[in-house]
Amino acid sequence: MCGILGVVATSPVNQLLYDGLQVLQHRGQDAAGIATSEEGRFHMHKGPGLVRDVFRTRNMRNLTGNWGIGHVRYPTAGSAYNPAEAQPFYVNSPFGLLLAHNGNLTNSEELKREMFLADLRHINTNSDSEVLLNVLAHELQHAANGLKLDEEAVFRAVAGVHRRCRGAYAAVVMIAGYGLLAFRDPYGIRPLVVGRNDTAEGTEWMVASESVALDVLGYKLLRDVAPGEAILVDTAGNFKSRQCAERTVEAPCMFEFVYLARPDSIIDGVSVYESRVKMGEFLADKLKRTLPHVNIDVVIPIPDSSRPAAMEMAHRLNLPYREGFVKNRYIGRTFIMPGQATRKKSVRQKLNTIPQEFRGKSVLLVDDSIVRGTTSKEIVSMAREAGAAKVYLASAAPPVRYANVYGIDMPTRTELIASDRDEAQICAEIGADGLIYQDLSDLKAAVRAVNPGISFFETSCFDGCYVTGDITAEYLDGVENLRAESKPARPEDGEDGQLDLNLVAANDQ
Repeated sequence: MCGILGVVATSPVNQLLYDGLQVLQHRGQDAAGIATSEEGRFHMHKGPGLVRDVFRTRNMRNLTGNWGIGHVRYPTAGSAYNPAEAQPFYVNSPFGLLLAHNGNLTNSEELKREMFLADLRHINTNSDSEVLLNVLAHELQHAANGLKLDEEAVFRAVAGVHRRCRGAYAAVVMIAGYGLLAFRDPYGIRPLVVGRNDTAEGTEWMVASESVALDVLGYKLLRDVAPGEAILVDTAGNFKSRQCAERTVEAPCMFEFVYLARPDSIIDGVSVYESRVKMGEFLADKLKRTLPHVNIDVVIPIPDSSRPAAMEMAHRLNLPYREGFVKNRYIGRTFIMPGQATRKKSVRQKLNTIPQEFRGKSVLLVDDSIVRGTTSKEIVSMAREAGAAKVYLASAAPPVRYANVYGIDMPTRTELIASDRDEAQICAEIGADGLIYQDLSDLKAAVRAVNPGISFFETSCFDGCYVTGDITAEYLDGVENLRAESKPARPEDGEDGQLDLNLVAANDQ
């Protein structure tokens, strides 16, 4: 999962891109990069680390120009620690292209072979984003009318990308001397929105992974980039758009609403906050149906993304809502080390209990999801140590049983606590007195309640159904083998190895 940003403005954009990437920092904390353009030349700086650490004043001074793109990276393909895989990526032919990508191509190895043998293009890293860039470059070269580039050629090139590439991709591209291109895969798995800002000097345009970036930077959200659609803004600020895919299905990633996106974002016409409140509503109703005789004294969220669901559960159950855990917002990142003792220490460095909220009480802990289960087990233990008489756990998402191949770095199936256990076994494993999961049908209904126009969702990590239709058991085995090989160097960012959505807030304090 990554965060991308592109802007065509009437004044220098270096600070604008920097600020926007900080807003999107929750989408990637391994690397960051910014590229701008002035008088036909590209200027770029990128490197491993957080936005605030990658860019210094001297770097920002060199990022001149009124249009550019930015990227924050959390890798699901390639290496987390190879500086060469920080984005944007660059190729000099045709015309000069820079690309930033969010998602994951599922046929990148096949495309690499095609490009080497047929397209005569060399891929220098293990990143599928470099593959996507070279496919676009090849298609653009064939679509262009000799040395002249026009919007028809650009849109034909994107159509070629859609024909050749499979998987999830939202991308922003700089075309030297021409302008900004943005496009989204035909399923719309990864989010992309477009906004505008009208100034005295002219209209400015921005595309971003989430609407919160537009809000903070003073842009008005226009709409989502449609699945299969391409947006083209030239350096003069002229805006064009076209549907470039032969067949499209809107199937946004459900995990964006459960966990990944910021609650103050609107993506695919859905308020992320409102959808999480609805998740709490459905989960409370299920608890009433399935555990009617359980006596609960208090509802406590596991910070931070579960708060909206927990608050709504407390409201519908007519129970007190309390903050029982305090999160250390300055802990930064920890690293996975062998042994349960180290993981236990990691959780307790990040969370601490307020004993008064647990002592002698029957507590309902609410989390957004349960992935590995190691964090959940430790949190249940912490609640008991704080004096809780009974500890129940509710997950706003269904059991995570399958690998994700569309741009979320899920653990392998052998590491997923729900991959080979039923709910009773999971409950016993984490040591809770009771466990309740959201039903997948209710999760879909919760998001549809906010935007009834969405018919399908990408929910493969819950049900094993991959919307692109090209994922085989052999493919999953290959992906998991690669992840297992790189596991010793893999950082743990947040609960159960997911991203830490609180890092942005921590940096601002």
